[in-house]
Amino acid sequence: MPLSPKSRQQLKARAHALKPIVYIGQNGLSEAVNKEMDSALSFHELMKVKLQIKDRALRREVLAEICKIHQAESVQLIGNIGVIYRKNPEK
Repeated sequence: MPLSPKSRQQLKARAHALKPIVYIGQNGLSEAVNKEMDSALSFHELMKVKLQIKDRALRREVLAEICKIHQAESVQLIGNIGVIYRKNPEK
């Protein structure tokens, strides 16, 4: 379910004070990174990911792949920091 502009704005405001939880380097996504991201999204719902990738287009692709794998929504991508959100149905 895509985020509305209003909810996206609220999530950006909430994410401003967060620090990146997961760092993704040139090697991309590994099984261990995906497992950590899944548990972090289940617990926090909203998280920052630092993409240490030089190519801008590749950063967008990796963030889109992360969202697809974890059924999450991309809130924003500024520079090498991406913010993703996944609603926890138990909360």
